[in-house]
Amino acid sequence: MAFISGHVKFVFLCLLSIAFECQSRELSDAFETVMKRNAKTNSTGKQWAVLVAGSQGYENYRHQADICHAYQILKKGGLKDENIIVFMYDDIANNENNPKQGVIINKPNGSNVYEGIPKDYTGGYCNAQNFYAVLLANKSGVTGGSGKLLNTGPNDHIFIYYTDHGAPGVVTMPVSDDVYAKDLIKVLKKKSKAKTYKSLVFYLEACESGSMFDGLLTNDMNVYAVTASNPSENSYGTYCPGDDVGPPEGYDTCLGDLFSVSWMEDSDAHDMSKETLNDQYKAAKTRTANDKDGHSSHVMQYGNLDIAKEFASNYIGINLGNKGKGHHIQSTSSSSLVSTSRPSVSQYDAELLYLQNKYEKAPKDSHQKIEAQKKLDDEINQRKTIDNNMKQITTILFGDQKGSEVLTSVRSSGQPLVDDWNCLKSMVKTYEQHCGVLSRYGKKYTRAVANMCNAGINVQQMKMASIQACSA
Repeated sequence: MAFISGHVKFVFLCLLSIAFECQSRELSDAFETVMKRNAKTNSTGKQWAVLVAGSQGYENYRHQADICHAYQILKKGGLKDENIIVFMYDDIANNENNPKQGVIINKPNGSNVYEGIPKDYTGGYCNAQNFYAVLLANKSGVTGGSGKLLNTGPNDHIFIYYTDHGAPGVVTMPVSDDVYAKDLIKVLKKKSKAKTYKSLVFYLEACESGSMFDGLLTNDMNVYAVTASNPSENSYGTYCPGDDVGPPEGYDTCLGDLFSVSWMEDSDAHDMSKETLNDQYKAAKTRTANDKDGHSSHVMQYGNLDIAKEFASNYIGINLGNKGKGHHIQSTSSSSLVSTSRPSVSQYDAELLYLQNKYEKAPKDSHQKIEAQKKLDDEINQRKTIDNNMKQITTILFGDQKGSEVLTSVRSSGQPLVDDWNCLKSMVKTYEQHCGVLSRYGKKYTRAVANMCNAGINVQQMKMASIQACSA
């Protein structure tokens, strides 16, 4: 009996040992699975986005409409609100001129893209200082707003989309200082050196937007930039009053920008896990240039072009409703809609179009008619004044013939706009001190000012010429 009891005990211990070993293996396998999953997550990283509308005023409806549309794409693509940071003045949806209060659309009879939009940095907090601080995750540098920062890690993918008025070497903000190309590149370089992202994609909609990266963005920063235009041309609004496909009744302004709606409506219609960034670049480029009357721009790409081989889903996510859909933009009804719609107005002239429509639609002999006429006349006269001031200044500094060249000369591709960016900033400030603030239209002369810097003109000379030209 003792032998049987000992044998049973031995068998029991063996079974117990086997069970323990099996359980250990299961735990080990489970642990290994978790570790592999975590390793995969860490290697893939998170997706982050920063969306910026750099204007204010109902006449600039299209910029905030673009940003709101981009937000909807990112949300459908699976990005979380905590990883999407939005800069917009937020004065459009409930503006008295908006025919549908609380609603923003980005194409004729489109859905409400304003719904659910995070309001991270609005009003006066939508400024260059906060933009830079957010990109660098510099908490102490942020004033107001939600305080949300681009707290990215070394394996994360970043998507930045900025839509705005632009000029050579600069894009604007609704308040305070503009964003100069050199300052933006400095911030991106600092972000790159900190190794807080794997790769960054930057889409920029603005006139002369290529000048923000041309000759400045280097491959080692791991940034891929796509711009609506080359360094020396306008970009264009679309779905504007007077277009073949214009806005619904009651809208006196453009609903979107051509490059912007090109890449976004492409994203709306296709599977971004099957479409590379280069595919999207080509689609947007074709659609943006598709105009026989010259109302088009050349979409450009800069930086590390190897990133363009990646699928767009790495940056804007995957809309599961589009799984399996091809990436040929010409095949979609939304794109064919715009292919017959000539973008009749440049970003510079969109405000004139808005003021003209307000005047034409105002009742005859009404107070609204008189007010609309005054605003239109003021804008036209301001433009004439700036044109005359700049012509006078260049003539004083260089003479008639050379002065005309300074106004229009464009550096060759691959060269930055100006050699000394501090000179450019100082010269612009000097002009504004003696001749008045450069309007959105007037900022197109930053190229002429840059040419002055490149020709060796200093601040004192600019001051004397400005006083002489603008006090006449």
